[in-house]
Amino acid sequence: MAGSPIVVVGAGQGGMQAAASLRDAGFDGPVTLVGAEPQPPYDRPPLSKQYLNGEVDAAALALRTPAFYQNQDIDLRVDTRVAGIDRANAAVVLDSGARLPYERLILATGSIPRRLPVPGADHPGVLVLRTLAQARVLRDRLAAPRRVVVIGAGFTGLEVAAAARSAGHEVTVIEALDRVLARAVSVPVSEHVTRLHRGRGVDIRFGRQVEAIEGEADGPLRAVRLAGGESVPADLVVVGIGVVPDTALAAEAGLAVANGVVVDAYLRTSDPAIHAIGDCALFPSPFADDPLRLESVQNAVDQAKCAAEFIAKDGLAARPYSAVPWFWTDQYSDKLQIAGITTGHDRTELAGDPEQGRFSVHCFRGERLVGVESINRPAEHIKARRQLAAAGTLAGAV
Repeated sequence: MAGSPIVVVGAGQGGMQAAASLRDAGFDGPVTLVGAEPQPPYDRPPLSKQYLNGEVDAAALALRTPAFYQNQDIDLRVDTRVAGIDRANAAVVLDSGARLPYERLILATGSIPRRLPVPGADHPGVLVLRTLAQARVLRDRLAAPRRVVVIGAGFTGLEVAAAARSAGHEVTVIEALDRVLARAVSVPVSEHVTRLHRGRGVDIRFGRQVEAIEGEADGPLRAVRLAGGESVPADLVVVGIGVVPDTALAAEAGLAVANGVVVDAYLRTSDPAIHAIGDCALFPSPFADDPLRLESVQNAVDQAKCAAEFIAKDGLAARPYSAVPWFWTDQYSDKLQIAGITTGHDRTELAGDPEQGRFSVHCFRGERLVGVESINRPAEHIKARRQLAAAGTLAGAV
């Protein structure tokens, strides 16, 4: 592979790590990193936490200094959009018409926030949070007192709710399901997070469907109208109803796509010259019965390292991707950490004291431990990750 050009499309955490890991693995050929956003790669998790709270500024989010890319001889192209992939001629086609030839291509295109499919959802007072530019707008809007309505009680929605409430805003969370984080965590953890937010004064309403966003087209918002006619007053609405993988380039290029770009255990797509990593990749995992698509920094970084090692060594002594999935969220002063894939468990065992806000939930499928969810117990989280990595299964609660 020496001297052969590699192009990485997507300059998020995964794309940046792929470029850096290629150099770490000894690859000395041309590496081009292409990103659509106008700034160099930055850390996304703080956008809904420390950045929104004003604890850090945009400069502090940069993953590497400008000198890093120069010193590593990485051709970083920001504010650059990719129009397509010419597989027949092994080239990435840019919006400008320029072409970037590749020997290997890494897709790290990430994911896109789901849009709310109701009337009024395109009002300027309705925001989503995925990029630094979107976070900047939201932070500016939160500079004055607001009645904030968050639609969706997933990780991002609840982090925004916590940040807004901590800043003194009136916050209402609308969730279509019957509990917070319903698709991600066990019932005991959902109940704890609900108590945490309600204890801070957040109004959480379950089992509610949004029917429309009400407000003047050129004026302020008024309310979020729910099915059944109830209206929730709102000056600002933040939609956090999940994301979809950004598979447009892959699909248009004829790669296999399902709920993500389909890859094998080495993160190769249906075209062996193209890898896909991070939020956009649907991959096999020893920690799940079916292929997974994960939205986490850990997954993006570890997959980037795996793909880079495979490419740099031209597949020789390659290792399949087998990292233990793990996740975290900070809300107020609480930290939730998850090791493994706990969805689909059929029983749980509790360790610690939920009343004290320090406990873990061990999630089993049959006799197999599939994951551990920990509230304010970082040592337990690290222990679970190590045990899952070593064995993939445990006989009982720890």
